[in-house]
Amino acid sequence: MPFSSADARRALRILPLIRLMVGVVFVSEGLQKFLYPALRGPGRFAEIGFPAPEFFGFGVGTVEVVCGVLVLAGLYTRWAAVPLALLMVGALITTKLPILLGHGFGPFTVRELDTYGFWVMMHAARTDWAMLLGALILSIAGAGPRSLDAYRSGPMV
Repeated sequence: MPFSSADARRALRILPLIRLMVGVVFVSEGLQKFLYPALRGPGRFAEIGFPAPEFFGFGVGTVEVVCGVLVLAGLYTRWAAVPLALLMVGALITTKLPILLGHGFGPFTVRELDTYGFWVMMHAARTDWAMLLGALILSIAGAGPRSLDAYRSGPMV
């Protein structure tokens, strides 16, 4: 069955849901890096093995909050989604790859788990994958017709 313009319109209508999913998760996680710095911010980054954990912990938190709010508003959505996707790639490499390998990777340590390997890593990475794919969709498709991006671009022809 060929793809119709009605199918395209229906697909565009789901973009606000993807923006909501991605934006809420990133804003929430970013704020927690400031609210609970020992658990989610610089303390966690030090535990993982990051150099300059204060810089990375609060820097990542700032990017998550700012870009998450932009995604929620549908403002500069494509631009805001790119750093969020990159953060997710970084999270997968620094925290999930060691789980897959069962040992540290470069400066990044593996957390203590009962078991390691592919399925344990896939379970631990489920939110990271969802946020990565959501951010990639938004970076490609944009915010959709019900957004500040659409309002800024003027009436659609």
